[in-house]
Amino acid sequence: MAEYDTTPAQPQTPQGVSVGVSEAPPPDLAEHFLMCSRLGRYLTVSDGSRFVITDDFRDVPVQHEAAAMASIFSKDLLVAQAALLPLGGAVQKFSPKKREKYERLFHLIEQQALSDVVRHSARSVLEAGFRDSEIRALEAELGETLSPARARYRAFLEVVKQLMDRKITAGPFLDEFRDFTQVVAGKLDFGIYSFCLDRMFGSPSIPMKLKKLLVLEILKYPPIIRRELLTNILAFPGQGRDLLEFVKYMVATELGKNAAIEIELLEAFKLRRLSLTDIEDSLIARTAKA
Repeated sequence: MAEYDTTPAQPQTPQGVSVGVSEAPPPDLAEHFLMCSRLGRYLTVSDGSRFVITDDFRDVPVQHEAAAMASIFSKDLLVAQAALLPLGGAVQKFSPKKREKYERLFHLIEQQALSDVVRHSARSVLEAGFRDSEIRALEAELGETLSPARARYRAFLEVVKQLMDRKITAGPFLDEFRDFTQVVAGKLDFGIYSFCLDRMFGSPSIPMKLKKLLVLEILKYPPIIRRELLTNILAFPGQGRDLLEFVKYMVATELGKNAAIEIELLEAFKLRRLSLTDIEDSLIARTAKA
């Protein structure tokens, strides 16, 4: 994890497709990813400490059931594509019976994946008979998207360092932040982008005035992204009261009642004050009263 050192349709668990993995580590990642999807959020690692990124499927072995769930339900399309690739990479070595299971799995992904790109990739792999050349072509295509965005991310980290060293003022920094966000949108793992913002909001070296200006930028983001980033601020350990009160005030005044309730519920979930069942019961109760 070198980078880290610096509401969907009702999901259904794939049925009739047992891909069989020996020594699947607890907890069950497939169930965890399904839970994330039921909450309408980006996928996190099993303990919820960070979001899943593409490297989690490219660099280390992962349960194939979990990879299948990620390819279907991930809201980060780069992660969904990365999760698809290891599923097809070893099929050539399988017995005909096991290969047939993977063919059914890829048909399922083609039918149910949230991403058009992933559905097309699943169909391409099937039509190519799981040939290595097709897998390598998809890997190269993913790399061509990720590499420039990560280079831009590293360049932005240098600007953050300048800010912390007081070599750049708030105005130019905000311009750089907006440009960085626009350039990497859809091309950088959401987990890496989120990690970057988390560290800025949690750093005492970033002026409070600038943190508040960044919150105003986040308020303009699409609802799902906005919800994750704002609740990350609210749930960040040791976050300053001034910033917490500002975020809650802006959410209440700018986003409307429904968005405010969603953010409040997800914050409580991240702080382990509510379970998934608690949230679902709360939403059912609200619907019944409406």
